[in-house]
Amino acid sequence: MCGRRGGGRAAGLLRWCTLLSGLVESLFFTGMVFGWASLVFVLKADGYFAGHCANATGEGNYAAAAAAPYTDCSGQDEHLSWVLSVASISNTIIRFPIGYVFDRCGTTVTRLIAIFLYTASTLTISLSNAETSMLLYPAVSCLIISGGLLYVTNAQVGNLFDSYRSTVITIYNGAFDSSAVVFLIVKLLYERGVSLRSSFLFLTSCSVLLILRTIFLMPRGHIPYPPPENYTYGVSCPGRRRGKREEEEEGKEEIKEADGKKNLQEDRAEDDGTSALQLIKKTQHDTKQEEVASFRSCVLSWLFLWHLVWCVTIIFCHFIFLSTVNPTLTRLANNDQTLVSHYTNAFALIQLCGVLYAPMSGLIMDRHKRRPLAPGETKREADLCSSTLALFLTSLQCFLFFLCFTVPVLPLQYITFILHAVNSAFFYGGHQAFVSMAFPMTHFGKISGVALSVSALALLLQFPVLHLIQHKLLGDPLYVHVGVTLVSLLAFIHPAHVSLYCSKLTKQRKTQQKGSVQFSARC
Repeated sequence: MCGRRGGGRAAGLLRWCTLLSGLVESLFFTGMVFGWASLVFVLKADGYFAGHCANATGEGNYAAAAAAPYTDCSGQDEHLSWVLSVASISNTIIRFPIGYVFDRCGTTVTRLIAIFLYTASTLTISLSNAETSMLLYPAVSCLIISGGLLYVTNAQVGNLFDSYRSTVITIYNGAFDSSAVVFLIVKLLYERGVSLRSSFLFLTSCSVLLILRTIFLMPRGHIPYPPPENYTYGVSCPGRRRGKREEEEEGKEEIKEADGKKNLQEDRAEDDGTSALQLIKKTQHDTKQEEVASFRSCVLSWLFLWHLVWCVTIIFCHFIFLSTVNPTLTRLANNDQTLVSHYTNAFALIQLCGVLYAPMSGLIMDRHKRRPLAPGETKREADLCSSTLALFLTSLQCFLFFLCFTVPVLPLQYITFILHAVNSAFFYGGHQAFVSMAFPMTHFGKISGVALSVSALALLLQFPVLHLIQHKLLGDPLYVHVGVTLVSLLAFIHPAHVSLYCSKLTKQRKTQQKGSVQFSARC
């Protein structure tokens, strides 16, 4: 029976169901494209793009091409790398429009778009074959876009758990990375006789679960931060729904309570000898502080611009790695496919562990919430200062993982895989958490999206880079990897700037406390 007495308990249960179901969704439906190396192994075995191998028995003869003992399949590797490159660029370009849709239309509309793209992509892959290899380009693009959309809608679940907000976001990100295990499962099933088509038809049928969660366990609009007491969402029993009249009465009560507080404040002001003019000035000052910064001012701030450089640098390193890891392993293993399969499985299993160490970044960001705020310190200032360490560690991981990838020693790639998985977990969770704490929540989707959309410009460099490796460097990526390792050093600028910005805020706060002229720092 629905009633007010059980409302708090029901709301708590709803929040935990949302959290746990979102974790399962993130683990199996969002970042499966990060397991691309495992899927590439299956696609090669099925003869996708095999007609581009140098020793194909006949142009367009895919079945014969797949069975022939080729000595050079760089053309096949190049096309498979391009599939991921096109998908990653499409994903980043569309993030800003989708972020706008999320901010404007809410969670349900955004998730329905994601579910449509997910269903279309998995169904297309299940119906494709070696003769229709080109279908992989739109299919994988839709798959990676749908995963990103689902993750964005899940990131707001952190708002339901104030003290562990960043931790929840990074846990979801770890599950997002661990979703790469889906393609590993597809690979292992393929080796045991389950066709690629059967696996993807099953994944297509799972879209029903996404629809059910959208209806019952997610809000139609957005999850506010912080959420009101007994905040609820989704489909609930009629007894729990509040009518318009009840909401109006509640609103009147809130207005009366606010008026009462205001009168009490005025009485205290009169007792303390405070003039009405001073009280008006104080009210105006408080109103200005509550004003939300415009989207334009946020995007043009130095805080966002250096965060953008940070995102572009790390995303570029990650996708260059994912695009070249399979041919690099093949080259280091002297074309021993058994050894390549072993390292591919190891990479996927290490990615699966992302859900375990991803919360480390969130715990680092949330560590300050166990202590009270300093006098005059705002919640935003405390969050930003706490994020500096996580941003620095993320930049350091990016540099180290690509440095290990650059060294042409096959056993060292185990360390590369571990560092890449940790860095991926830190980066995506850190990106969403930083945007949520540094900028107003009303612009969360747009700001998060525009950072990733602009990254598409850098990802366009993948095509000349991959062309350079295949045609100018004869498949040896050493010099390119050295260059990318040096580029990764740009990521350290962002944590340095945030640290300086926090120092500036602290200095201003102390100056204000001493009675000096008040002023506010710009990003």
